[in-house]
Amino acid sequence: MATSSQELDARFREGRRKAEEADAKRRATKLGYEYFDLVSVKVPTELKAMEIVPEAEARAARLSPLQILRKQLVVAAFDPKNPETERVLEGLRKKYRVHVVVVSLAGLEHAWSHYMYVRTAGKDISGRVKIDEARLREVQKSILNFDSFAEVIGLLSSQTSEALEAILGGALRLQASDIHLEPTEGLGVLRLRVDGILHPAFTEIDPHAYRSLITRIKLLSNLKLNVSREPQDGRFTIDLQDAHIEIRTSIIPSEYGETAVLRILDPSALKINLEELGWREDDLKIIEEVIARPNGLVLVTGPTGSGKTTTLYAFLKKVFTSEIKIITIEDPIEYHLSGISQTQVRDDANYTFASGLRSILRQDPDVILVGEIRDKETAEIALNASLTGHLVFSTLHTNDAVGAIPRLFDLGVKYQVLGPAISLVIAQRLVRRLCTECKKPVSIDDETRGKISHFLGSLPKRVSRVKYQAPTIFEPGACGACGNLGYKGRTSIFELFLVTDSMEELIYTDPTETDIKKKAREAGMVFMQEDGILKVLCGETSLAEVLRLTGKIEW
Repeated sequence: MATSSQELDARFREGRRKAEEADAKRRATKLGYEYFDLVSVKVPTELKAMEIVPEAEARAARLSPLQILRKQLVVAAFDPKNPETERVLEGLRKKYRVHVVVVSLAGLEHAWSHYMYVRTAGKDISGRVKIDEARLREVQKSILNFDSFAEVIGLLSSQTSEALEAILGGALRLQASDIHLEPTEGLGVLRLRVDGILHPAFTEIDPHAYRSLITRIKLLSNLKLNVSREPQDGRFTIDLQDAHIEIRTSIIPSEYGETAVLRILDPSALKINLEELGWREDDLKIIEEVIARPNGLVLVTGPTGSGKTTTLYAFLKKVFTSEIKIITIEDPIEYHLSGISQTQVRDDANYTFASGLRSILRQDPDVILVGEIRDKETAEIALNASLTGHLVFSTLHTNDAVGAIPRLFDLGVKYQVLGPAISLVIAQRLVRRLCTECKKPVSIDDETRGKISHFLGSLPKRVSRVKYQAPTIFEPGACGACGNLGYKGRTSIFELFLVTDSMEELIYTDPTETDIKKKAREAGMVFMQEDGILKVLCGETSLAEVLRLTGKIEW
């Protein structure tokens, strides 16, 4: 089998590195010093030790402090007999007992890479990031779209701290929900998720710069720097004058290095009220009636990133008053809500959804939010809580609203409990909104008009047809306001499954999902794709978006 050029390059680099280390070992023996391989062994460097010698002086003298214990200072040097090296070592010996080890230049480069953290040594650099807002705003002014973002990152790619600040600032400017850093065989790749879609932002991050970025992220997230073969999760906060933005970090090992995903939890998402989530008037009326009840279970279903948390928090904001007690159990707590008791799952303390929910009930709450129903025990406690005077909100992973019933049966819930306990199931997805500045009308032929007319005629009576009588369908354009994406922001499409008395009787018979769906339709249920089409006819989104989220359009 032929050897690829990449494999030959890798072998050449490895051979050169081994030769360099062998030379350093020979020099150490000749000069009577101990030898260290800083690259393979990765002897830990201490910022406290590195503070003793400024970076410029250390590079000029070809040395680097490594560790300090009481008065003993370990110093790595390329050639301890070099006049400049001897001068610096002599100065250090006036204050410390200096132990010198011989290393290669590659080893010194590895040690010097830690100098980027020295300026914050002695301060708490993990957990919170103080960003120069003036510089951040200046960077953001130059970022109009992904092309200009790539230019900024390219200019700063060799300066780790500044590059990470630019990445975070650019992600906020482009309203990204996630930052993805992914190593490939040759280079690192940066992608941003904007309105649910991943976009390549910078595809040529130098491997050394990529590793430095990962190290910087680990440091900020209070993760272990020397662990690279195990997944790690952490978080940090960006402190701005008018907001504190939480960044949730996930790092996992991959084939060519470590992959990092930074979830941006912008508190501005909490400013959205229930009425602004994208409900039709008839759906909003049902929602308001159900959550005004003193008890019952309301489930929100959908995949990760479909807006379930935002919807649940909007419910809490709607029902919150100083006269009731609201407690949540989440994994993790994504946003902090004023006036509400929030708790977080901790497996190491045996505080799971089930055990936490059982404890919460002893606190005499009026409203409970359970982050997710994952097992039979949690499901049964949540259902029983709704039967004993509590209003319970939670999530469940199913594709549609009706699928929640067979899913709960699969978990082992008894139909005698399920029917009376559950009040409403909501399925939702997030679709991108068309940019109002550049969206373009699409001509509608007679065949499509006929399909639209048939579609509107088949909807349940509770849906008002008034604003759909003369529909205009739009497609995305491109302009500066949306960064040439054609879309700006997202809205939800919903599917409401209301458990009425007749539906409760059907659940007692252990029905199939098809039976439930048929009964729900007879009771006036509007399916998710239909809600999406109605938003297309209002000019909010495009047919392509509805097709992407719900599959082939069924007129």
